[in-house]
Amino acid sequence: MKSMVNVSIKRIYDEPSPQDGYRILVDRLWPRGVSKERAALDLWMKAIAPSPELRRWFGHDPERFDEFAEQYRQELDANTEAVDELKRVCSEHDAVTLLYAAKDPIVNHAAVLREYLENDLPR
Repeated sequence: MKSMVNVSIKRIYDEPSPQDGYRILVDRLWPRGVSKERAALDLWMKAIAPSPELRRWFGHDPERFDEFAEQYRQELDANTEAVDELKRVCSEHDAVTLLYAAKDPIVNHAAVLREYLENDLPR
């Protein structure tokens, strides 16, 4: 198991780069207008994404972000199988990039997920 894990987040629409390391799409839905080739994915983890109900309720509304983040963390706490798989994958790579389609680089579930992982992964 590697001791340092570098988890970053990036829009799926941004160009892939070698610094991305292992690329994981963490959206439940495939992003519009992105081919499988252009995505350059190593893994697509639909199960780690927020539930459809939570995603619809949130609607990327910045005023709902704090409550969304809290509810998503609760979903992650209950989603041990997917979280354990993601932690395992992170532990096997020096760099992991969580990819998302949302437009806002701060108000999105990947930012919540990265923070969730960083609180739990070896540094």
